[in-house]
Amino acid sequence: MSAFHVVWNVPNSATVARLILAVLTFCLIPFGLYWASFALFVLAASTDWFDGWYARRYQQVTVLGRILDPFADKIIICGTFIFLVAEPALTTRWYGLQPWMAVVIVGRELLVTGLRSFIEQKGGDFSAKMSGKLKMVFQCVAGAAALAILAWGPEPPVLLNATFLVSLWLAVFYTIHSGVGYVSAAIRMVSLT
Repeated sequence: MSAFHVVWNVPNSATVARLILAVLTFCLIPFGLYWASFALFVLAASTDWFDGWYARRYQQVTVLGRILDPFADKIIICGTFIFLVAEPALTTRWYGLQPWMAVVIVGRELLVTGLRSFIEQKGGDFSAKMSGKLKMVFQCVAGAAALAILAWGPEPPVLLNATFLVSLWLAVFYTIHSGVGYVSAAIRMVSLT
């Protein structure tokens, strides 16, 4: 198999597609094209599950994929929440989306990126933990629900609002929880060396 086919295998191609879909999502939000941005966000988020499953199932895990996949995750989630926090319809209530939540999400992702580099340089394992996977699920649900609320207009269904609020607060909880877990693992590794 050629180097081209190893690098541009199906999982890595899906990850690059996720990056492109993320950028297109960000381009549509400021223009109020919320249904289109919702569709692109859901499609982008679903490629995260697909590329990981495919890479493991068909032994196509690559170094490039181990770098690109978490990067694409961070771009779609952080970018979406940065754009969403600028939407007054989501931020007017104290229990809704708040700027500090976007800061927590972006800050955690930056911190974990630095820790991943440090731990892997020391030979440690920095695979995704269950709390990190739950964080990603709730962040994706909250992002999709937020875009659907914006698309729906002034009177979204109660169930949609409830889905957004529950997933948002669970996303914040698991963002903090998983971040603390990674910091603890890094501290343990440093104390062993």
